[in-house]
Amino acid sequence: MFRRSPAEQAESAAPRTDIPDGRCAELGTLGVDVTADPDPRVGDLSACEECTQLGEHHWAHLRICLTCGHVGCCDSSPRRHATSHFEESGHPVMRSAEPGEVWRWCYLHEVMG
Repeated sequence: MFRRSPAEQAESAAPRTDIPDGRCAELGTLGVDVTADPDPRVGDLSACEECTQLGEHHWAHLRICLTCGHVGCCDSSPRRHATSHFEESGHPVMRSAEPGEVWRWCYLHEVMG
């Protein structure tokens, strides 16, 4: 599973120096227009795909992949399906699927947009 050590967490809190001008190309191209986001793959933005398949309905928050529409639970949830999706697919950017939230996260550069 994707778990960062305390040293890695501290490092990611520092300003990124490997991204020119602090910009992330993935955040510059994916999810800029919320109306262009993909539809949820299984048609439900209010449920984690994998948790539902397992018969579980307990997650903290949901994220949607901006490449394919996969909906997965966040890292505060027991199974962390959004991060697992990135690790398996390589799809770099997800957006919060929570009502009223439009922030995005790039897994490659560990930056929010």
